[in-house]
Amino acid sequence: MTALDSLPQGDVRLLEHPVARRLLVSTELARVAYVASDGTPRVYPTLFHWTGEELVMATFAGAAKIPALRARPDVAITIDVNAMPPEVLLIRGRAEVTDVDGVVPEYALAHYRYSGPEQGAKIVAEADQPGVRMARIAVRPSWVGVLDFQSRLPGPLAGKD
Repeated sequence: MTALDSLPQGDVRLLEHPVARRLLVSTELARVAYVASDGTPRVYPTLFHWTGEELVMATFAGAAKIPALRARPDVAITIDVNAMPPEVLLIRGRAEVTDVDGVVPEYALAHYRYSGPEQGAKIVAEADQPGVRMARIAVRPSWVGVLDFQSRLPGPLAGKD
C-alpha cells in the first residue's frame, strides 16, 4: 500500500496513482457522461489525449454534443479495463469547448497512440481536409477516483458509505 492508496476518492492527487497513470496513457476509450440538450443523460465513448493537466477529446463541427456541453459543461468520465480485477479511473470536471479550424492537435496525438504511427497518420490525413472544423473538448479534473479492487475499493466495500 502506498501513500496514494490512502487518499480519499475525489482527491485530484489520485491522478498520480499507478492505476490512473496507466489508464491515462492506455488505448482504452474514455466514456463521457453529460446532459443532452433535451435534458436527458448521454454517454459517449471516445478516444482521448491526456496533456498532464487536461483530458482532451475532439469531435467534428456540428456534433449535437457541442451545444449541450456548452450549456451544461459538468461531465463525468470513466476510463476502465475490462479485466479481473478491473481497474477504473473516474474523473469529474467541466468541459471547455473550443472551436478549431482544422484538426485538433490532440485528435492527432490520440490517433497515433490508439492506432500506431502509420495508421494514425492515415486517419489524421483523411480528416485534415480543406474547410474541416472541429471542437476541442478539454476537461480539467476537479474530482478523481481510482478503483483497483485490491487496495482501492468502492465505498461500501471499503467500509465507507
